[in-house]
Amino acid sequence: MRTYDQHCAAARALDVVGDRWTLLIVRELLTQQPCRYTELRYGLPGIATNLLVDRLREMEANGLITREAAPPPIATTLFRLTPRGEALKPVLHALGQWGAPLLSDTPADAVFRSHWLALPLEHHLTDRTPDQPPIAIEVHTGDQPIVIETVDGTARVRIGTAAAPDATITAPPTLVIDLLAGALDLTHARSQGLQYDGDPEALRRIQRAGNTD
Repeated sequence: MRTYDQHCAAARALDVVGDRWTLLIVRELLTQQPCRYTELRYGLPGIATNLLVDRLREMEANGLITREAAPPPIATTLFRLTPRGEALKPVLHALGQWGAPLLSDTPADAVFRSHWLALPLEHHLTDRTPDQPPIAIEVHTGDQPIVIETVDGTARVRIGTAAAPDATITAPPTLVIDLLAGALDLTHARSQGLQYDGDPEALRRIQRAGNTD
């Protein structure tokens, strides 16, 4: 293992998670663990097969992940974060917040996976009226739909669809993020091409304070 060989907590941490792709593997597992190898590869576009194998081996040796056999009839290996690996969640949140201003310079053809929204949305969105019945908002952006659901005063994000969503949002990821973050109100988002079907109160219930209708 390469090391900075320094008696410094930051340097020692980077010895373990500073290699390219390691924290993005953590992102994938935080979002949808346990993961199969093929699911990790899909969520990490651009990574070489041999490099992913090496990173997973290193992360397991460093106590960040474990591997387990999937229950029958699926004969495959599943990867899951250990408590030590899950403790990196605040690190991912801090990096995401620090990097958010850089998204405006992202190339138009950059790859996007819709489940990448899960961590920032769950971190920033809350249920303003948790005493009311839970709601579900279906979001169509990127490669597959996701659902934002209210649970005990928080927002949870999962891949898939809702049987009877209270609202449906269809838009490019930038518009979705700006709307949910409160940077755009629904009227202005619609004027830029966002489609919203359903009860506007469902959006207001989770939308961050900002330019709301």
